[in-house]
Amino acid sequence: MINVDLKTLLKDGISRYSLVVATAKRAREITDAALESKEILVEKPVTLAVQDIQEGKCVIVESGDAAL
Repeated sequence: MINVDLKTLLKDGISRYSLVVATAKRAREITDAALESKEILVEKPVTLAVQDIQEGKCVIVESGDAAL
């Protein structure tokens, strides 16, 4: 289970929605890379994605042009 302080991930005014989307995209990249290299993941891809975001390996960029 992931035990991360949400405030640390939402630094610099990043919205929760952007965090969720970025985490999902990173998790998909991790899954695709593991399938491509036939690697068995010990931890869940979402856990690895959150760790990458927390460690600064992935940067979340918000466009600001949210059209509904």
